[in-house]
Amino acid sequence: MAGETVLVTGGTGFIGAHCIIQLLQAGYNVRTTVRSLKRENDVRAMLKTGGADPNAPVGFHQADLTGDAGWAEAVAGADYVLHVASPFPPTIPQHEDDLIVPARDGALRVLKASRGAGVKRVVLTSSFAAIGYGQPPQQRPFDETNWTNPNGDDVRAYTKSKTIAERAAWDWIAKEGGPLELSVVNPVGVFGPVLGPDYSTSILLIQRLMDGAMPGCPRLYFGVVDVRDVADLHLRCMIDPAAKGERFLAVSGDFMSIVDIARTLRSRLGAAARRVPKNQIPDFVVRLAAMRDPAVKQILPELGKYKNGTNAKAVRLLGWQPRSREDAVVATAESMVALGLLKDASRKAA
Repeated sequence: MAGETVLVTGGTGFIGAHCIIQLLQAGYNVRTTVRSLKRENDVRAMLKTGGADPNAPVGFHQADLTGDAGWAEAVAGADYVLHVASPFPPTIPQHEDDLIVPARDGALRVLKASRGAGVKRVVLTSSFAAIGYGQPPQQRPFDETNWTNPNGDDVRAYTKSKTIAERAAWDWIAKEGGPLELSVVNPVGVFGPVLGPDYSTSILLIQRLMDGAMPGCPRLYFGVVDVRDVADLHLRCMIDPAAKGERFLAVSGDFMSIVDIARTLRSRLGAAARRVPKNQIPDFVVRLAAMRDPAVKQILPELGKYKNGTNAKAVRLLGWQPRSREDAVVATAESMVALGLLKDASRKAA
């Protein structure tokens, strides 16, 4: 209900900023947590880029997933909490616990503080990473009944962190949540309009394709969803009674290959996408590159694996209607061109 107060954790993040924008546009009182209050101007700049009032009365609270300080103050008086903040580094962490511990403990900190403050419902941003990994291939699309096996051969630190954090949240709610309600959003790769230099790691793919930093397209497939639709699903999960105690897979259509994404960029963006590669790279070339580049090594378990996911539950229960995969991909590139985030500055005017 407009006029109620919502806390969004991680307001400097890609999804978090879009959630703040949609909450403001819907008339909610909004506050957000940041690791440093010096980031307030960065958040307000993103609000402006996203079409919201940069001077809107958003409250800023300093809080970090790794410590208790600030969380009680941040949630005090809030009706709802969107717990979006979670570590997602572009490179492999030295120790997997560098991701797992802050993701799990941070989620529990937010839940405990929310219960103590009398919050109605927490919406936790999880991931497809908690659904579709560590399992044998399956013909049917993955859905919310599936859980990643954290001990699977293809499970990396980020995937394990999201799975363990979501499991811990559900377990805590069942045992200690009391009247506090929990809903979970599990997005696939999040694309869409970039609001500034802070964006999700998935956006790096579009940046590298557009900049010509990739000599070709690895044989990879993954889901696509627009960040605006992810934010919309968070708001639906926040207020719809049908979302209580449920998780929702956020995906737009079938999974795409990188070749499909490259083809979409070239066909829709014309000259601005002239550096986007056309050819698929053989798997053995990717494996050779992985010997020199840890970031490439991360993708090896997924080479040639086709997975799919369904959004039927979110559509059926919450009336969610996401944009097309192609529109999400193109919106990503167009926003990066507009903000001058690509190497060739001359394309800013393209």
